[in-house]
Amino acid sequence: MTEIIDIHDSSAKAQFILYWGDMGSQWGVNRSVAQIHALLFLSIKPMNAEQITDELGIARSNVSNSLKELVGWKLIRRVPIRGDRREHFEAEADVWEMAMRIAQGRKEREIDPARTAIEACVTKAESEPGLDPEVLRRLKDMQDFLNTADKWYSQMLGVPKKQLNMLMKMGDKVFSVLRLTGKKSE
Repeated sequence: MTEIIDIHDSSAKAQFILYWGDMGSQWGVNRSVAQIHALLFLSIKPMNAEQITDELGIARSNVSNSLKELVGWKLIRRVPIRGDRREHFEAEADVWEMAMRIAQGRKEREIDPARTAIEACVTKAESEPGLDPEVLRRLKDMQDFLNTADKWYSQMLGVPKKQLNMLMKMGDKVFSVLRLTGKKSE
């Protein structure tokens, strides 16, 4: 069983945990991992594995493995509790910090290996006799795209959260500024 025990619980907290678990599945994250993250994100006090198991009705072994994964992503951390030998956990509560950590993890697991693989393909294609030049061009286009995305990500890490938030809220206004400065989009 990997759902909240009380299926009739329609509280905002229960709904968020179910929703986050479903979204996690769509993003390629185990549902239990996402639900535990949601529970800890909303929890005011650190929780131990038994409390998480009881609240979500997830097998203890699944909780342990999920906690390890979340610690690896740096989305939760161990918190010592005086007088209690059990490990307790709390989630990163700053949404922007959480988003940056998720982005960093995805970059390391998806973008970086893709860049390495495409680089190897381009290198091989450049010396491959009889290769259609269009194939090489498309490979280089993909390589350029991934390199640009990587560079953009690195630049965004240096932007303070407040300014990044403001930039994101500007939306289409950014394009207006680019038009005013004479830069044309491709």
